[in-house]
Amino acid sequence: MRREGLVPGVVYSGGSEATAFQVSERDVRSVIAEGAALFDISIDGAKARPVVIKEQQLHPVRGTLRHIDLQEVKLDEAIQAEVAIELEGAEDAPGVKASGVLEHVTHQVTVEALPTDIPDKIVVDVSAMEINDTLQLSVVTPPNGVTFIVEDPEEVTIATLSPPRVEEAAPEVEEETEVIGEGEGDGGGEAAAEGEGDSGGDSEGE
Repeated sequence: MRREGLVPGVVYSGGSEATAFQVSERDVRSVIAEGAALFDISIDGAKARPVVIKEQQLHPVRGTLRHIDLQEVKLDEAIQAEVAIELEGAEDAPGVKASGVLEHVTHQVTVEALPTDIPDKIVVDVSAMEINDTLQLSVVTPPNGVTFIVEDPEEVTIATLSPPRVEEAAPEVEEETEVIGEGEGDGGGEAAAEGEGDSGGDSEGE
């Protein structure tokens, strides 16, 4: 089935049996790429049902979609969902202009809202960040009708801006040069001269 480009999945619905299905991986990836938190699904020509993605399993190496779980929802009941966090304005941040390093720390946050109010993403403005600034979830205002589901927003770091990274220069290695002392050269010459003198003296004595 996967060789044919089809992905198995299950739709869960409160109080009723789960429904198995298979769908084109291309179609699923198209929906995911659009960032839609809520979409409709129709199985075998049945009435379309509003669903959200509950879980998706990816191949550990190829990254292809192996299985997807969907949760049917009621449009008049609040649900919780994982929503992506996106940073904007990084190029305008004074700290970035000063060659600081902007790090995106938290990429998703759990929210609670009616299915139709679940945002595709939470956009966070970082254009005012200076070097050594830290941006917490507590300063981010959620969209109308949306609540962040976290224990302490002060403890959730969205982004940090660190000073420029300075690479330490490698220590210079002094080259060792062998120097022959003058004393060694002179000593050799003196010894040779003495040898010649002794040799001459012996010849005369003979």
